[in-house]
Amino acid sequence: MEADSLKRLTALSLAAGLALSLAACGKGSSSQSGGVDERGRQIIKMWTHNAGNDAELGAIEQIVGDYNESQDSYKVEIQAFPQDSYNTSVSAAAASRSLPCILDINGPNTASWAWAGYLAPLDGLEDRAGDFLDSVKGEWNGELYSIGYYDVALTMMARTSAIEDAGVRVPDINDPWTAEEFAEALEAIKASGDYTNALDMQTGNTGEWWPYAYSPQLQSFGGDLIEREDFHSADGVLNGPEALEWAQWFRGLVTDGYMPLKSGADPAQDFFNGNTAILWTGSWSAAPARDSAIADDIVFLPPPDFGAGPVIGGGSWQWSVSATCEQKEGALDYMEFAIQDQYVALVSSATGTVPATDAAAAEVPGYEPGGDNDIFRQLLQSYSVLRPPTPGYPYIATQFMKTSQDILNGADPQSALDQAVKQIDNNQKTNNFFAPQS
Repeated sequence: MEADSLKRLTALSLAAGLALSLAACGKGSSSQSGGVDERGRQIIKMWTHNAGNDAELGAIEQIVGDYNESQDSYKVEIQAFPQDSYNTSVSAAAASRSLPCILDINGPNTASWAWAGYLAPLDGLEDRAGDFLDSVKGEWNGELYSIGYYDVALTMMARTSAIEDAGVRVPDINDPWTAEEFAEALEAIKASGDYTNALDMQTGNTGEWWPYAYSPQLQSFGGDLIEREDFHSADGVLNGPEALEWAQWFRGLVTDGYMPLKSGADPAQDFFNGNTAILWTGSWSAAPARDSAIADDIVFLPPPDFGAGPVIGGGSWQWSVSATCEQKEGALDYMEFAIQDQYVALVSSATGTVPATDAAAAEVPGYEPGGDNDIFRQLLQSYSVLRPPTPGYPYIATQFMKTSQDILNGADPQSALDQAVKQIDNNQKTNNFFAPQS
């Protein structure tokens, strides 16, 4: 599960320029015409990024099959794309005004696609969406545009023995480590000489991993990627004193010898092999951890509180309806059917992810209250923060990744942050701050 989840995160970087390219194409006038089937039902086209992901695609196919048998007005037909080419296919369809009626989308891209005029609000689903985790809903300009079956939760996977030998307490979700306690733990683990890395933050990953994994720590210091009142500027939040403190801490993890500048090819295996004491990872690591030889010595910890509260990222793949769909009533009817609790549980079980509703969680072993995986739902409910829901986010993400990498590699933190702010603010201003298009 870990490789698949990281690949999902990384794929978002491929869409960094998608919003602007979509907007440049014009709004379009029609979606792929579905026609009718042999029973006279209107055919509704659906696209998904799950080609090659047999478990998730199989779950979606079951939902579609159940829907098609449940009524006589519509028939949903699936076309699955490999994830690596999915965003390219969507971009091409937008350019040729041939988007399907239903398509999945990586949650942080929702605002970009909605602003570009390619998504329709999910009218009538707002009340049902109230039962879902906040992190699985894509909203922009006060309207709901996407909703997902699941999320994943960032966590520190640690060797219990390493923490106990360090002489620090094992934190829990109600009482995370402070910045000072985390520093003490890392120093003691390093001093023991028992591990090559006291900490591995998976800095060898690329793309969306960087804003997903590291901007929550920036936020816990009190900074952010952009101010969130109107999303006009990053000035003061990405280059202010709190952001500078984060950058110095981030670089210090390397210069103080706590973590590698660039992680190895398989950080999870480094953890299981005893080379790493604490791994910054996600809920996808739970299953392999419990199947490992060191299962009895593993604990999942909440993120530290660096002063402004513990934070983890939120938002994964979600489902939406295109603005140009000619069978919008049918598409919304499918969406309402597909987000029943039984299907939320089905997809979550197939993917090993965190169910998006309480009722679904009760049906998925391990996610019931008090279950082995309940901590991950609690982390999402208590600490998750969405990446900024502005159409400029893909550009912001790219700038943050570049800036963070520069800082780790020795760039002056203040200068690097100031330059990122300049680039982000210019992009927001150039696009009229992504005001809704008429």
